[in-house]
Amino acid sequence: MAFHDIRFPANLSFGSVGGPERRTEIVTLANGFEERNTPWVHSRRRYDAGVGLRSLNDGEMLIAFFEARSGQLHGFRWKDWSDHKSCPPGAVPGPLDQLIGIGDGVSTVFNLQKTYVSGLQTYTRPILKPVVGSVLVAVAEDPKVEGVEFSVFAETGEVTFILPPEVGTRVTAGFEFDVPVRFDTELIQTSVASFQAGDVPNVPIVEIRI
Repeated sequence: MAFHDIRFPANLSFGSVGGPERRTEIVTLANGFEERNTPWVHSRRRYDAGVGLRSLNDGEMLIAFFEARSGQLHGFRWKDWSDHKSCPPGAVPGPLDQLIGIGDGVSTVFNLQKTYVSGLQTYTRPILKPVVGSVLVAVAEDPKVEGVEFSVFAETGEVTFILPPEVGTRVTAGFEFDVPVRFDTELIQTSVASFQAGDVPNVPIVEIRI
């Protein structure tokens, strides 16, 4: 599967609806109790890009992007306006936002990740498509300089240090990120009448595993 490292127009994704999807297999036993299991370690996000279309010009931009991706064939980046930072939506990313590892004196490569916390439970989401130039990193709360002390591979979300962090030191990062997705339809339908009537086309987008 090919992936085009280009972001879906952010002005079109703004206002879209969507969020995480989980798959759970539920079996109801004879005594009424349930056994629940999930084959998915990570959630999968779905969106509807049609909500963000407000004019024929937007429709033309969508069709151009759809054709350039050959429909469902190629993946691309998507900005999830409700969840695209390492920090709360109203804050600015900082180098202490997310713990991405503990130094062992040997490892130089750490993967970006975001942890969601609710009560005593946590979920750690791999971040595979950071926004170029947005990644801030610190070791033991000491900010590091990109290009001098570390580098970021934006295609995979890997942070590589020139020197390995010392044993026991906390490696943290702040960043903005995109979601790797593809179109989940083979057909895009727009019309002049639809926009005049206020109708919104359905443009499903689904997260992909890479």
